[in-house]
Amino acid sequence: MNLVIREIEARLPHYAKGPIVKGFGRGSTELGFPTANFSEEVIDNLPQELVGGIYFGFAKVDEGPVFDMVMSVGYNPFYNNEKRAMETHIIHKFEGDLYGKMLSVIMVGYLRAEANYDSMEKLVQAIENDIDNGKKLNLEDKFAKFKNDQFFFSN
Repeated sequence: MNLVIREIEARLPHYAKGPIVKGFGRGSTELGFPTANFSEEVIDNLPQELVGGIYFGFAKVDEGPVFDMVMSVGYNPFYNNEKRAMETHIIHKFEGDLYGKMLSVIMVGYLRAEANYDSMEKLVQAIENDIDNGKKLNLEDKFAKFKNDQFFFSN
């Protein structure tokens, strides 16, 4: 295991909470994977070791149930973003938008580094693989226990 991955894993799990803000608007419209985005204030509290990449874990909106999630942290090279983002894809179909609702997440593991893709189709395929891998890993005991973490059930 390389040094960067060891440094990332040493900072996990990472807990984050904040209101959902409007993102770039591409997750659901262009890609078909809606994301719940954190404000810059929450992003600024990310440990520097949690470099750009795809993470997995669990998420909760307001007082709802806890769902699996995958999260992109970084600048999204496919879109050449200039601002760092934390874009959470909650693996659940919500009705309506989630802006202003409280998002709580626990990032429990790291899937892969950020990557650039030469087509939208390859990016979509990578996201689908990330979702499948995140869901499988969340079933492992060392990660599954976080679904019932007190963080999700205390104010």
